[in-house]
Amino acid sequence: MIDIHCHILAEVDDGSKDLNDSLAMAKAAVNEGIHTIIATPHHKNGAYENTKKQILHKVEEFNTVLKKENIPLTVLPGQEPRIYGEILEDYQKGDILTLANGGQYLFIELPSGHVPRYTEQLLYEIQMAGLIPIIVHPERNSEMIENPDILYQLVKRGSLTQVTASSIAGYFGKKIKKFSLQLIDANLTHFVSSDAHNISNRSFKMAEAFDEIEKKYGIDMIYLFTENAELLLEGKAIYKEIPSRVRNKKILGIF
Repeated sequence: MIDIHCHILAEVDDGSKDLNDSLAMAKAAVNEGIHTIIATPHHKNGAYENTKKQILHKVEEFNTVLKKENIPLTVLPGQEPRIYGEILEDYQKGDILTLANGGQYLFIELPSGHVPRYTEQLLYEIQMAGLIPIIVHPERNSEMIENPDILYQLVKRGSLTQVTASSIAGYFGKKIKKFSLQLIDANLTHFVSSDAHNISNRSFKMAEAFDEIEKKYGIDMIYLFTENAELLLEGKAIYKEIPSRVRNKKILGIF
């Protein structure tokens, strides 16, 4: 498996605290069947700044350690920028890193409580600049949970999304699990990845999530998500179905 969203680099954000943490995460990933991870430190989220240059250096260092420790895992560079107005200018300056440094797919993190008014316009401008935005963990955005049509419109206009494995496996609660599955039902998500921060309370859970997906949707849906991660690494177009609106099942005001 390929995990395209992970906070495995040490001492850069709220993920791995030190090298020992990172190595423990690497071993846990391998045990789950993960052979490649894109390290995606937070950037410009109000607490952390990790520029492209810094991340490339950290990833190179960590891969050297993994080789020395004989851990069969490859770590590639990535970044999780919080949405902000100057992101394209910073991309041109060389501070923003695309996934696997591949020049095409770009993570975009939204605030957890709302969707900024300029989101649609900025995601359009990102696409006009030749990049493909991937909205991370939309299932944990409270405004999207209440009004999923916001996400439908963004996906319809070309943005992709990535749902967290722990959300599908139920670790963020029943409401978020239900919404995650609704996004899969409606073809509103294209990747499943871990967003792992550690091995205690924010671990990988990829195998659990895929078990859940296979039970509900069958093996073809597993292939779609795993192949999309491979296509992303190759810089190719991913598989996507026509999106539809999430159906909120309300009858006479009763959920």
